[in-house]
Amino acid sequence: MRFLLYNIRYGTGGKPILFPWSGYFRRTAATLEEITGFIKPLDPDIIGLIEVDAGSYRSGRKNQAQAIADELGHYNIYRSKYGRLSLANLLPVMNKQGNAFLTRSTVTNGQFLYFEKGVKRLVIELELEDLTVFLVHLALSFRARHHQLSDLYSMVKDTKKPLIIAGDFNTAWGDREIRLFLAATGLAKAGPADTLTFPSWAPKRQLDVILHSPEIKVTGFATPRVTFSDHLPLVCDFQIG
Repeated sequence: MRFLLYNIRYGTGGKPILFPWSGYFRRTAATLEEITGFIKPLDPDIIGLIEVDAGSYRSGRKNQAQAIADELGHYNIYRSKYGRLSLANLLPVMNKQGNAFLTRSTVTNGQFLYFEKGVKRLVIELELEDLTVFLVHLALSFRARHHQLSDLYSMVKDTKKPLIIAGDFNTAWGDREIRLFLAATGLAKAGPADTLTFPSWAPKRQLDVILHSPEIKVTGFATPRVTFSDHLPLVCDFQIG
């Protein structure tokens, strides 16, 4: 199977910006077409998309997850990345920002869980026939990330099926931040230890991570050097059992 993890920055492109956050307000149609064109030949079975626009003015009122899924012939599940009672859900543009799974197989069960701390609180749990995958986008604050990793352990510790946890972990200190989490869960990190994903045009930080349980054997791993976003994508091929 092939899993693709990609923080697409709402389809606003991967160019460096002069002013903080200004790049997030660009129109997205051209870049989303490039992202879809990049994904399609990879032919992934499961896609975890971080920073998806679900229909603001940027995307022409279209849900980007749905648009990509339609082009690939995949199913998709999407949800706002903010807490259910967050004021962000009342603000224009921000209330259309979320994360999504796209999958070739029918979704057996999809759940939306939430961290107790942080602004970005969404955890998507995707249950397939022989695999469970969690998608996360952790907080920028180290303190909030610490709390979120504790919550995440509680969410995944009783999972019965082979497990993947993937997402933008925002780990400013790299693997050091998740050592205790890996030890507690028994998970391993896919790919080389020095897999840098941000910024895409000159990677210096390891923010995007794919973790997996021992039953999953990674058979291939790549970080394509494409700059359709400020993050690089991760492509992980694996077998179960």
